[in-house]
Amino acid sequence: MTQKGSMKPVKKNKAEEPELEPLCCCEYIDRNGEKNHVAACLCDCQDLDEGCDRWITGKSVPPETCERIMDTISDRLRIPGLRGAQKVNISILPPLILLPVFLRVASWHFLLGVVVLTSLPVLALWYYYLTHRRKEQTLFFLSLGLFSLGYMYYVFLQEVVPKGRVGPTQLALLTCGLFLILLALYRAKKNPGYLRNPASSDRSLGSSQTESLSRDGQEKTRGLPGAESAGSLSNRTPKDDLKGPCRVLAGSPAKVKEDWCAKCQLVRPARAWHCRICGICVRRMDHHCVWINSCVGESNHQAFILALSIFLLTSVYGITLTLDTICRDRSVFTALFYCPGVYADYSSALSFTCVWYSVIITAGMAYIFLIQLINISYNVTEREVQQALRQKTGRRLLYGLIVDTGQYNRGFLRNWHQFSTLGSHPCHHPAEDIV
Repeated sequence: MTQKGSMKPVKKNKAEEPELEPLCCCEYIDRNGEKNHVAACLCDCQDLDEGCDRWITGKSVPPETCERIMDTISDRLRIPGLRGAQKVNISILPPLILLPVFLRVASWHFLLGVVVLTSLPVLALWYYYLTHRRKEQTLFFLSLGLFSLGYMYYVFLQEVVPKGRVGPTQLALLTCGLFLILLALYRAKKNPGYLRNPASSDRSLGSSQTESLSRDGQEKTRGLPGAESAGSLSNRTPKDDLKGPCRVLAGSPAKVKEDWCAKCQLVRPARAWHCRICGICVRRMDHHCVWINSCVGESNHQAFILALSIFLLTSVYGITLTLDTICRDRSVFTALFYCPGVYADYSSALSFTCVWYSVIITAGMAYIFLIQLINISYNVTEREVQQALRQKTGRRLLYGLIVDTGQYNRGFLRNWHQFSTLGSHPCHHPAEDIV
């Protein structure tokens, strides 16, 4: 009897073996949990058929149908891989296709260049507000940024370098700057300082060591080691609270509600915030940057500033070399607005169009860089600035360009010293450890 009983699990495992078979390079598991093939990407498209029928007959297509069509397309857009067909994010593709087309069309005539180069930022802002309102992550801007770097470098090598005005040393400096930008972006893409819930990450914690909050914001601890010391920390005055590297709890119930994140189920330290796009809390969160598709926080803020500074230097240097080649014997500023005969040659026209595209991107990044320098000098984050403007608690200077909350400002030198040491002095008693 015991042998027969021991054989039952073996038979069950054999029955489950077909479900664990490896996928072919063109097979994948779709969003319905069923095995599918890339060759069947055009089959069983009920939503698409319904949308086309309504469009042909002049009827309006419901937004739900459009969303289902986009979900189906994004799920079936795959490429063969070693472990099955890999899903491709559809937001990566538009920059790869549209950017070269738009820039080459803009190089045909001066008026076309004005129209195209004016419409590109408008379309990018429209797409940003569309995804930001839906709280969706997108790789569109990361793809646009990386492909813009690669395409500008390609045009520089194909159209500018052969003219003979760029030497090997200048080309080496520009190439080195490009690689430094990529390295800084890679570092900025890393963990910005995510806060994890120890109850979900540490299996050794029991249910008696967890913490819960009542509806009125009062704290209740059950069997938590060091609860008395945590309670003594919660009685700090606001002045003492700012001196420490982390804020554990505030004294009032309102502050408890402010520090408690119901979505992540943890107590946030000082200046941490929950990113609604990433869906997780970040230490000293500054903002969610769409250009790197990640948050800028305590652990990657320095790399973000470094990437911006290297990009600005490299971009200005590349623009200078290009204008010096296609508009000789003119200053950079003059050649940017007055370069006669540049549209007579298609190669020079394409280079000039790419220069103006680079100028637009560089101007936008320079504005972001300026705001970041101001915020660091006053020791405020972009998230704190927006909150202070909504609550009208900050002091506005220079027509709102500078917003000083006064809460963490310790002077110019001390503020920059604190920024230079971000992430090097971790908290000895993180607030989330008591959850």
